[in-house]
Amino acid sequence: MAEHSDSHGDDYRKNSLSLWGAVSLGTGVMIGAGIFALTGQVADLAKDWFVMAFMAGGVIAGFSAYSYVKLTQAYPSAGGIAMFLSKAYGKGSLTAIFSLLMYFSMVINESLVARTFASYSSQVINYEAQWLIPALAVGLIAFAFFINILNNEFIQTFSFVMAVIKALGIIMLAIGGLWASGIDFESISVIPQDAGAGGVLAGVALSILAYKGFTTITNSGDEIKEPKKNVARAIVISLFICGGAYLLVTLAVGSSLSINEIVQAKDYALAEAARPVYGKIGLWITVGFAIIATVSGVIASAFAVSRMLAMLTKMELVPHSHFGMPGSIQKHTLVYTVVMAMLLAAFFDLGRIASLGAIFYIIMDIAIHWGVFRYLRKDVNANPIILLTAIVLDVVVLTAFIYIKWESDPLIIWTALIGIFLISVGEVIFLKYKRETN
Repeated sequence: MAEHSDSHGDDYRKNSLSLWGAVSLGTGVMIGAGIFALTGQVADLAKDWFVMAFMAGGVIAGFSAYSYVKLTQAYPSAGGIAMFLSKAYGKGSLTAIFSLLMYFSMVINESLVARTFASYSSQVINYEAQWLIPALAVGLIAFAFFINILNNEFIQTFSFVMAVIKALGIIMLAIGGLWASGIDFESISVIPQDAGAGGVLAGVALSILAYKGFTTITNSGDEIKEPKKNVARAIVISLFICGGAYLLVTLAVGSSLSINEIVQAKDYALAEAARPVYGKIGLWITVGFAIIATVSGVIASAFAVSRMLAMLTKMELVPHSHFGMPGSIQKHTLVYTVVMAMLLAAFFDLGRIASLGAIFYIIMDIAIHWGVFRYLRKDVNANPIILLTAIVLDVVVLTAFIYIKWESDPLIIWTALIGIFLISVGEVIFLKYKRETN
């Protein structure tokens, strides 16, 4: 392992985040890019139950949050997911494998948001070409890289301001859309007509991605004032705010478009929903908010993901090479993260990117719950029934999602399996080599 100076630890400042600062951080990550990217994707799976799928995803995220809250209360730290996993499984291959699944799900999410930016931006560009969307997505990731090599204060301030703008904008558009459409929900039903139970559950699995940003709050651990009390409050408040925003947005889309229209425009469903309600001006406004949401989302994501890989590097759970690059480890991991995100954004469409992210994230989430249940529940004073419920819910939606994708797009499942296999084998070999050479 190469030796380099690294200053990223200076980013952590105890008691630097208030309760509402933490809430702003969580909602800023969750609201925006996820709902822009996933509304049409979830509707494609859950059909006229897509609103219910988003709400069910919020419920499952609430059960999932329980483990993270308990862990953060017991071990308030900026160490994040890798630190939690190491507490449960030790500093070995299981911690490394599940941490990398989380890392790659975050890289995939970065690509998802970049591809969403491209899909929405293309709606106001009078030019059609197959290369346009991947080119726009890769360009945004490159822009995020250059922003991320600036100072951290600029990144944090920029991300916070953009989070406020996009949250207020999305809620405003949703309420306006509902009012203008007469609150008529023709494409929404409480009885699934076009989708089977498997499709609805698969939609729920995908919708979980729109809520997983609450882990950003747990990663802030000891940066939050009175973490033992305020981390839990921040997560609960953030989930309620996001659930309310998602309910408004999905109802607004369902009142403006039929299910077939939502599915047909699934990569830019919110922009399409604005056309009949607001006309061309509404389309431009919606695309503008989408651009704000996705640009700020990719910048924040690149920053957080590179920090996570740098942390895994410092824990000596992953190999590291500087390839002749100057600077800190975090700058190197930023380069690796950006390159991987560019490749995904260039060669995978939105649906496939989102599917990979859902599979990796839910598997990691199950590992967190099982680790707490099996090894830490007494230490963190966790309720075993809630932990087991979270595991069962994750397993059910993941199983349904894999089944539906195996029937419709087996390449996604093969890609996920190969990815997990390569991560697992690579980690076992690396850690064995490291033990033998120490």
